[in-house]
Amino acid sequence: MKKALVLLLMVCLCMLTACGREASPDNLKVMLGSNVMTLDTAQARDSASFELIADCLDGLTQLSAEGNAVPALAESFEVSPDGKTYTFHLRDAKWANGDPVTAADFVFAWRRHCADSGEYSYMMGSTVACVKNADAVIKGADPATLGVSAPDAKTFVVELEAPVSFFPSLMAFPSFYPINEKFYNGLKPGTYGTSPETFLANGAFALQEYLPGTANIRLKKNETYWDAARVSLPELTYQVVGSSDNALTAFKNNTLQMVQISGNQVEHVKKDPKLAPNLKAVAAGSLNYLSFNQDPKNHHAGALANVNLRLALSHAVDRESLVNNYVMDGSEATYTAVPRQFAPNADTGEFFSADQQKFAAWVSFDTEKARSYLAKAKEELGQETFDLELIYASDAGDTGVKVVQALKAQLEENLPGVTIALQPSPKAEYLKNITSNNYDLAVTNWVPDYDDPMTFLNLWTTEGCKTGEQWSNAEYDRIIAECSTGELAAAYAARWEAMYRAEQILLENAVIAPLYTNVNAVLIADNVTGIEFHAAGVDHVYKDVKLK
Repeated sequence: MKKALVLLLMVCLCMLTACGREASPDNLKVMLGSNVMTLDTAQARDSASFELIADCLDGLTQLSAEGNAVPALAESFEVSPDGKTYTFHLRDAKWANGDPVTAADFVFAWRRHCADSGEYSYMMGSTVACVKNADAVIKGADPATLGVSAPDAKTFVVELEAPVSFFPSLMAFPSFYPINEKFYNGLKPGTYGTSPETFLANGAFALQEYLPGTANIRLKKNETYWDAARVSLPELTYQVVGSSDNALTAFKNNTLQMVQISGNQVEHVKKDPKLAPNLKAVAAGSLNYLSFNQDPKNHHAGALANVNLRLALSHAVDRESLVNNYVMDGSEATYTAVPRQFAPNADTGEFFSADQQKFAAWVSFDTEKARSYLAKAKEELGQETFDLELIYASDAGDTGVKVVQALKAQLEENLPGVTIALQPSPKAEYLKNITSNNYDLAVTNWVPDYDDPMTFLNLWTTEGCKTGEQWSNAEYDRIIAECSTGELAAAYAARWEAMYRAEQILLENAVIAPLYTNVNAVLIADNVTGIEFHAAGVDHVYKDVKLK
């Protein structure tokens, strides 16, 4: 009887494990690594929110599986000979309530985005999209002066201040998506995008269940989508999972059919012949780095305004140990401000950061050099000890916790007199502390919005650093401006070299300490095909998913 029971349990366990690699024919259940805080395109600022928005909304273009801009709501477009005027011709498309998608919806959304001056409004401005008068509108000018217009319901015209070679790809990013003006104006102020009732789709999926910060989100296929015939997935469900252990358990138990794992779980899966075939390494394109608050008035530690202290901290970090012993998912130690395996040169095909020794004089693991810089800092600041706080998002996954604990141990061991106090907080509070200048050190992750080095380098202009490191350098600002709207904007090779000069200024001043380039280790159920992964912009796209 006992043997029979044991055999029955073994059979059930095998069936459960096998089912862990199969998805329901009607519903794909996937993992989100963090909570979705908003579906408002003018306020969203994290990859999870952008992904959910992109599930439900289309822009003028979308990215193909290869990462190229292809038509979406814009059936076609023309560019003026000087590269400064784009004319988009909209296809016949509808909002989920039956209203037609019009050029006026884009005009309304873009003007609102600039006027709201959210964190991602900079995407419209002179460091990225270069939309005419965007900078002025962001600073308070009349939104009607923004360089966008709708000559008719199907024609959307954008005027730029300078040519932008990657402008069509930018149009696939959620910051540039439309909003139904009539629907928006019918809502109570401040409620847009906070529930299925206050959010209107025009994309592949429509929102069914959602509350800001909730752990479970459900979408259904949008039957009014202009390309509905392409979408075969009836339902898509997200579940927020912060632990790699829990993610692996959910995959084994068929709770989720796509999860991301890290650390010891990756090694475990590689050694498991039943799970290993489901493992996929995906280039994430994002950079993890240590951010230094350089405001001398910072109430915790104005000492970080001292460049020698920052250089000491950067040289005291063993990045190889971080990725090999704590991250453990294939992520790569990085010594540049632009991540590895990102932004290939159009002429040579070489990634922008292929040479990881280019800035070794300022970014390396060298305890002797670190202590030399620390000695200079102690002399210049007239103090022997430094008590610093390192903030991080406590709900962003267990790997993040392991990394900050390792950083604390490395910095305190390699820099006598430096003490690191770890300060966890929920993601929303962590982001607020970063943007309100309320921190010393922070472990930051930046996911590229488009496939160009500028998506990273413009973070550290004077304007960008107002919500981050509190650093300003006139020469750095000048180079970035020349590469964005100046003479170098259309000079490809010269622009590339100029961006390297800017990167050197950034790193010799230790504005940040690069840590590692993310590689995501994901598990995908056997019968799931068609998930697209993008290193820039929206991480995951489910429009072409098929459940066999």
